[in-house]
Amino acid sequence: MLRRLFRWTALLLIGLVLLSILWVAAYRMVPVGWTLLMPIRALEGAAPMRKEWVPLDRISPNLVHAVIGAEDSRFCQHAGIDWDAVRAAWAENQEGGRMRGGSTISMQTAKNAFLWPSRTWLRKGLEAWFTIWVELLWPKARVMEVYLNIVEWGDGIYGAEAAARSHFGKAAADLTRREAAALAAVLPSPLKWSASKPGPYVRNRTGILERRAAIVRREGLAGCVLPKT
Repeated sequence: MLRRLFRWTALLLIGLVLLSILWVAAYRMVPVGWTLLMPIRALEGAAPMRKEWVPLDRISPNLVHAVIGAEDSRFCQHAGIDWDAVRAAWAENQEGGRMRGGSTISMQTAKNAFLWPSRTWLRKGLEAWFTIWVELLWPKARVMEVYLNIVEWGDGIYGAEAAARSHFGKAAADLTRREAAALAAVLPSPLKWSASKPGPYVRNRTGILERRAAIVRREGLAGCVLPKT
């Protein structure tokens, strides 16, 4: 009896592993139509969803530069996981502190595309698992494309195209450097902050991110996404 239970449990785990890998492989080519966050927000009473998938070449390079400068300046250098941040988070948790941030763009993409929002170790462990396969199966440009198309940018607003049209009345391809920096500035808390109606903190952060984006542009830190910039 125990042997049979063990066998079925092992088969179930193998099946889940294979399914997760196939899921990641499918999203290399197929647009991510929805995320688990979207129905959660809907149940919380969010505004009607605004979302439109656009390819990376229809998103302004200014937004790529600003997001890399804001979220993950080593995006083109790392393999998806910042192991120094992981070790620091583990040490702090062992000491009774709260879970640290420090997720890379690849990790945020994996979380948004495949998982639910929470700060548990189970979620973080699954995030690491999906991040590894995202990095193995997707080129960096695809990671950025998916991230920019599914990330939350306001109440009911998902992705760069919806964000650009909602906040600035234009397509994502036409975002200026200032507008791109403003969108990147609100990413940590898009339901609290507004790119189009910024308070003092967001205005100050936007200026900082404009300067960081200029560094990303000048030093070629987005070369894995925009090789000609």
